[in-house]
Amino acid sequence: VRKAKVRIQAIDKQGNPLSNATITIQQNKPGFPIGCAINKNILTNTPYQKWFTSRFTVTTFENEMKWYSTEVSPGHEDYTSADALLSFAKQHNIAVRGHNVLWDDPKYQPGWLYSLSPAELSNAVHKRIVSVMSRYKGQLIAWDVVNENLHFSFFESKLGNQATPNFYRLAHAVDWSVPLFLNEYNTIEDSRDGAATPAKYLQKLRQIQRLTRNAKMGIGLESHFGTPNLAYMRASLDKLGATGLPIWLTELDVLSGPNQSFYVGLFGFEARVITGLDHFDFYHFEAKYLEQILMEAYSHPKVDGIVIWAAWKPQGCYRMCLTDNNFNNLATGNVVDNLLRQWRSRAVSGLTDTRGFFEATLFHGDYEINITHPSSSAHSFVVVSTNASLQSPLTFQVSV
Repeated sequence: VRKAKVRIQAIDKQGNPLSNATITIQQNKPGFPIGCAINKNILTNTPYQKWFTSRFTVTTFENEMKWYSTEVSPGHEDYTSADALLSFAKQHNIAVRGHNVLWDDPKYQPGWLYSLSPAELSNAVHKRIVSVMSRYKGQLIAWDVVNENLHFSFFESKLGNQATPNFYRLAHAVDWSVPLFLNEYNTIEDSRDGAATPAKYLQKLRQIQRLTRNAKMGIGLESHFGTPNLAYMRASLDKLGATGLPIWLTELDVLSGPNQSFYVGLFGFEARVITGLDHFDFYHFEAKYLEQILMEAYSHPKVDGIVIWAAWKPQGCYRMCLTDNNFNNLATGNVVDNLLRQWRSRAVSGLTDTRGFFEATLFHGDYEINITHPSSSAHSFVVVSTNASLQSPLTFQVSV
């Protein structure tokens, strides 16, 4: 599902096929977006920058775009950190997901929000949506408009049951150019969490869509895993994928700690069940589970992208790191690097046949193709592919 057959025909200026032309194909950029979260630590850390930019094509800011970071006191907005991170991403041709506009967990609101009346809160939310989304409109590939709406209801409890659809209607009015995601956890991670099952997720999604019929919607699956249930993950992706909407794993990690722990995300809280494994066993399992989850997601035809939730901090990452503090890969980082290598096309070279054709099966992505023939000078061009699977070969005819 991530590959396509490509057929290249070399012809001369009169349109005659050129046999025995040498064709070399080199991938410049993969078509499937795999990335990792970052935070402001990357702005002043050159080793972190080199490690990150050599691997990833998409990112999400860990906290810098969230409301509690950009408006600590009412009316005093500060987008300095988010602006700097966006500038860094642009400089390195890394796409950015907007995260997040609103977060329904009552623990993660700007402190001044709690004392507002319903009318004042409604005005503040309206201002927040317009402010952050208009500022970054046209510069992002997606928005997580509401975070964890199935587990929490801070805004609904004060503004009514239609609050969330109204947020999306306003968000669509401000920025209609990119998908608007509902971002949630335990929809594919844990079948025991009844609050965020695929059925509950789709029920909320339909409620939003009824009020925002023309909005581009997206399905955001946080993917904070413990021991993965791959069969449940696959079945959940199948059910969600039937909508035809883009699906992203938006915050993928595996629970880390000194012992192997199993994540239980029931009813909005976390618990750990310690099994007593030593450090080596733990890191072995953590890396193994990460590999299984990444492979399952990448191989599912309805998944459009993956962001790993491992933004580096000197004091440690949220739940899982990919490197140590010197940016040497941990076992988890080795898993990511190995899969990134597997999911890229190696350089391909060969000769055209008697009809001037050369065929290759390639991963989706951007490619540079060089063609040489004894009768003419060398030619080079770049092909930007679609990410759609093709039933017939993608054919190029090139005059040499």
